[in-house]
Amino acid sequence: MAAKAAHVFKKTSSNGKVTVYMAKRDFIDHLDYVDPVDGVVYVDPAYIKGRKVFVTLTCAFRYGREDLDVMGIPFRRDIHVIRRQLYPPNRDPQTGGGGGPPQSAGGASSALQEKLLNKLGGTAYAFSFSMPQNLPCSVMMQPAPSDKGKSCGVDFEVKAFCCESLDEDIKKKHSVSLLIRKVQYAPEKPGIIPSGSSTVDSDSPVTLAASLDKEVYYHGQPIRVSVSIKNGSSKHVKKMKITVDQISDVVLYCQDKYTKTVCCEEPTDVVGPQGSLSAVYTVTPLAAHNREKRGIALDGKLKHDDTNLASTTRVSEGVDREVMGILVSYVIRVKALVSRNGILGDIAGSDLLVELPFTLMHPTPMEDIVYSEVSQRGVDIVVEDFARKGEEVKEEEAEDEAEQP
Repeated sequence: MAAKAAHVFKKTSSNGKVTVYMAKRDFIDHLDYVDPVDGVVYVDPAYIKGRKVFVTLTCAFRYGREDLDVMGIPFRRDIHVIRRQLYPPNRDPQTGGGGGPPQSAGGASSALQEKLLNKLGGTAYAFSFSMPQNLPCSVMMQPAPSDKGKSCGVDFEVKAFCCESLDEDIKKKHSVSLLIRKVQYAPEKPGIIPSGSSTVDSDSPVTLAASLDKEVYYHGQPIRVSVSIKNGSSKHVKKMKITVDQISDVVLYCQDKYTKTVCCEEPTDVVGPQGSLSAVYTVTPLAAHNREKRGIALDGKLKHDDTNLASTTRVSEGVDREVMGILVSYVIRVKALVSRNGILGDIAGSDLLVELPFTLMHPTPMEDIVYSEVSQRGVDIVVEDFARKGEEVKEEEAEDEAEQP
C-alpha cells in the first residue's frame, strides 16, 4: 500500500530569498466560523541580516466598471488587511496581532506546520490567521476575451516579505504573493423544493405549472424541470423556453445588479386547444458554455486552473449583506406563449411565466489529509511549485526599469 502524502503548495520570490508553503488554497466559510489560514514562511538565512519577516492576509474588492459596460474607472479597495510580524517575535497589535494571537518565531499550530519547520530549519516561521466571518467569498466577473488586466471581483492574497521597516517600498521581486479562496459549500439540510404555477384567462384558464426535484444542485449536475400545461381554451400554447439565470448583486460601494442567462432550452412542444402536456426537461448550467459572455460571475480563479460558475452566496444571520461584495443567486424561468387566433393565423397573446429559485454550489469535499495524521509515521510531504505568472514578471521588469538611473 502506498504511503500517505500531504500536498503542499510552494511559491518563491523571484530573487529566491523568500518562500511560502501552504497546505491548501481553499478555505471554507462554515457560516459560524471560517477555516484558519495557515502556512510557513522560509527566508534565506543570509538574506535576513537584521531585517524583519512579515506576512499579510488581504481581502480586496476590485470593481471594474468599464469591464461591466458601465461608464467609470476601475478601482480596488482593501476590505480587510491583517499583518503579522513573524521575526523577530512581536506582540505589537499592529504587526503581531489582528485576527489571532501573535506568532512567535517557529511557533506551529498544526502537525503539518511542525513537520515543515523541522524540514526547513531555523529560518522558517509558522503563521496562522483567523478570518472574520463577515468577509465576502471569492468571486470574479468574467471579462470579455479582448479585455486585459485583472478581473473585477473579490480576492484574497497571502503575501510574505522581509524589510527593515514597514515604511519601505516593498518590491515585487523581493516578496511572495499567493492567491487563496474563501469558499462556501452546499448546506447539509435540504431546503424547500421549488415549485410554482401561472394562469391566464379566467373563463377558459390556461395553467402552466413547474417544479424541481430538489432545492440544492451541485456544479455540473443536470437539473430536471417538471413542466405541466393544462389548456382549457381554444388557443395554442407554444414557444416554450426554459432558462437558468444568474443574478449578481454588487452591493459593496455601489448598487448594481446583473442578470445573465447561463443556460437555455427551447422545447418544440405545442399544446393545442383543450389539450395538456406533462414533461420533464433537463438543463445543465456550465461555465464552459459561457466562455464568451462578459459579466458572468465565477468562483475565484487560482493559478491557471479552470473554474466554474460562482456558487450561490449564503449569508449568516445578522451579517450585513452590504459587506458581502457580490451576492450571487440563481433562478430557473419557465415561459410559454398563449397565442390568439387571428385572420392570418396565430398572433401574439399572453405570456405564462413560472420562476423557480434554487441553490447551485459544490458539495462539501472529503478531508484530504487530517492534520493530526501528518505527524504519523509514513506520511510524507509532496510539494507543488508555483511559477510566477506573466503579469507578475512584467511588473517586476517594470520596477527594474524604474530603478535604472
